[in-house]
Amino acid sequence: MSMERSNHNQMRFDLEIIASWIEPGSKVLDLGCGEGDLLRFLKDHKNVTGTGIEHDEAKVAQCVEKGVTILQGDINEEILDYPDGCFDYVILSQTLQQVYAPSELIRSMLRIGKKGVVSFPNFSHWKVRLQLLLSGYAPITPQLPYEWYNTPNIRVITLKDFRKYSKKVDFEILKEVAINTQNGAKWGSVIKILPNLRANYGIFLIGRV
Repeated sequence: MSMERSNHNQMRFDLEIIASWIEPGSKVLDLGCGEGDLLRFLKDHKNVTGTGIEHDEAKVAQCVEKGVTILQGDINEEILDYPDGCFDYVILSQTLQQVYAPSELIRSMLRIGKKGVVSFPNFSHWKVRLQLLLSGYAPITPQLPYEWYNTPNIRVITLKDFRKYSKKVDFEILKEVAINTQNGAKWGSVIKILPNLRANYGIFLIGRV
């Protein structure tokens, strides 16, 4: 497919897709919200009431500068304080691979939110497979840019893994998109043919069974 350029202040391509799934006027919690680009966009363009949780102090400061409502803390702990069903969407973008207890976190997401959005780097991309096959070393890619000894990514996930996992944790996959990104993730394309092999990210809209 042809490449599609981000048009929203150069927001990441994957975040544009997530934003397209959010209904106007929704209440949103963004776990590991980074610099707050998604929440700022949703507030400006979809009249969303949004809150973010972010651990990194520098990123929290950038959220504050953008006028994003932000809580600094650990997403695994802070999420426990919210009552059932208080959000329409809970978003976990490019963070699942860093979570120690993913099943507990996803259950918490669907306890406090009507729907969840989960995205992560696809460890089954052909470049990852080829690099491991030819070099024998742990792969390093733009999506997984760390050495094995200093990576924050403690889990490797594929699109097929996540579909299988949904049946074990009892959540429903409502929608999914596989994408490739380039140029610092500002550009991207949707991958429809052999996504588990050709896509470098998966994005899933999930709900309770």
